[in-house]
Amino acid sequence: MFGVMFLLIALYLGFMAVLVVSGTEFTFIAIIAIGILGVQYFFSDKLALWSVGAKEVTPEQAPELHAMVERLAQIADLPKPKVAVADTNVPNAFATGRNPNNAAVAVTRGLMSRLNREELEGVIAHELAHIRNRDVMVMTLASFFAVVAQMIMRMMFFTGAGRQRGGGNNGAGAIMLVWLASLLVWVISYFLIRALSRYREFAADRGAALITGSPQALISALMKISGVMDRVPQQDLREVSDMNAFFIIPAASGGGFSEIFSTHPSLERRIDSLRELQRQMEGM
Repeated sequence: MFGVMFLLIALYLGFMAVLVVSGTEFTFIAIIAIGILGVQYFFSDKLALWSVGAKEVTPEQAPELHAMVERLAQIADLPKPKVAVADTNVPNAFATGRNPNNAAVAVTRGLMSRLNREELEGVIAHELAHIRNRDVMVMTLASFFAVVAQMIMRMMFFTGAGRQRGGGNNGAGAIMLVWLASLLVWVISYFLIRALSRYREFAADRGAALITGSPQALISALMKISGVMDRVPQQDLREVSDMNAFFIIPAASGGGFSEIFSTHPSLERRIDSLRELQRQMEGM
């Protein structure tokens, strides 16, 4: 995880150097990028819940779910997050919010109807680990310059040029340099950010196992969710596909080479990691 973050920082510093040397005026673009990511960051909880039609429920409406979230949050030393339920048959869950004091945990009715109590606790603990690790903030910061690079490429594509100091061949060369640098940063950061996301899923799995004291509960939940997902109608999966990066298991995923394009590790690697953690815990 730290290796990927180091590479992202090095990539972004190099990108900034190219922008400065070429004379690109990117302050306005940076302000727009900050605005876009700022909206995502500060309203991530509301946007995520709205995107899947999840509604916040009260303790009176879902007493057992609230009691479970509250107990696990206390173990994780977290404030109790808001609790929401999405009325979809897709078995999944996610957490969102810019910090532990402004967080929400959402589960689907499809998840609650298919998991037993221990498995559901494992899933909720995984989402609480995301909150404790401040993953929304980390991923927002990690994607900042990727958004800047993408906006520069689009601006140059639609306008045919960027505002540069100088002119002639030197100006054209600077424009091409900035466009190529933006493309390179966008492509490399695409893979690095997804790698960072996969490592943070491993960290959340580990956090869930430590919170519940039972890696096996999460293993069982992951296997059950993955097995059910193959039988969920494609239309239902498409309706929630925009939230794949947030879900504990993507509504559509693949293994092997395709994993480098995914925000989540393969199910096999996650289970192997949890089983290794279980062996370590049993040997203590």
